[in-house]
Amino acid sequence: MSRELNAARPRAEGLTLSIISHQHDDCLGTLLDQLCATSQGRLSHLIITHNVPGAALPRPAQGWPFRLTEIHNPEPLGFGTNHNRAFQRCDTALFGILNPDLEGLTTDLWPTLMAQALTPGTGLAYPVLLNLDGSVQDSEREVPTPWALLKRYTHRPPVPRRDWANAACWVMRREVWQQLGGFDEGYFLYCEDVDFCLRLQLAGLELQRADVRMTHHAQRTSHRQWRYVSLHLRSLWRLWTTPTVYRYLWRLRQTGPVRLPDMGR
Repeated sequence: MSRELNAARPRAEGLTLSIISHQHDDCLGTLLDQLCATSQGRLSHLIITHNVPGAALPRPAQGWPFRLTEIHNPEPLGFGTNHNRAFQRCDTALFGILNPDLEGLTTDLWPTLMAQALTPGTGLAYPVLLNLDGSVQDSEREVPTPWALLKRYTHRPPVPRRDWANAACWVMRREVWQQLGGFDEGYFLYCEDVDFCLRLQLAGLELQRADVRMTHHAQRTSHRQWRYVSLHLRSLWRLWTTPTVYRYLWRLRQTGPVRLPDMGR
């Protein structure tokens, strides 16, 4: 079931954003306030998928400055499936995904990300993500091969390269999403952003970090609850048993990795 509230007709050159909520009422309210304050006409359409039962969002007295669509799932769907379904409602030039636990949005966030996404050769644009203490989050990482994970969890220094970027906030041209077919819905949760970034680069496009920052709460339940540990392991197994990761690693042997300047960790 979905509910749609219209502020104005979306502009073809605008941005559609997809958010998935799991009863994130408090942080979602904060994020919506900041989206209203910073969209400045660039955000045309906001799609919020309530993946577990929840109340509809209260309409502000002044109305929404963008078109708002709410989708209420009768049962939970996977991260990739939800965003793929939201994309079916996208009628703007740019499409993005956004986690509900983000804050610290600034007025230059959307103009910067949108301009970066429209740069020739760019597959997707993303910001620098900060932890709650202001430190830079490890949102850019190398491919999670067994060897890379062993190094990570034994606290060995990470490789200073970027093979994928966390999908907390992405913006891209709609034809990029269409070209790649969106997320692989075989991943219910975890690693769908890894797979997407690898396929994007195999298609000859680039990941581009934009010079804007925002705060990400990043509640990593995969480290604490067995259900999420199990989902993470299943997703890693899928990643390791599909051709994408091996094609990408072979490509790295030919071209070398993308090494990025330090973000101030």
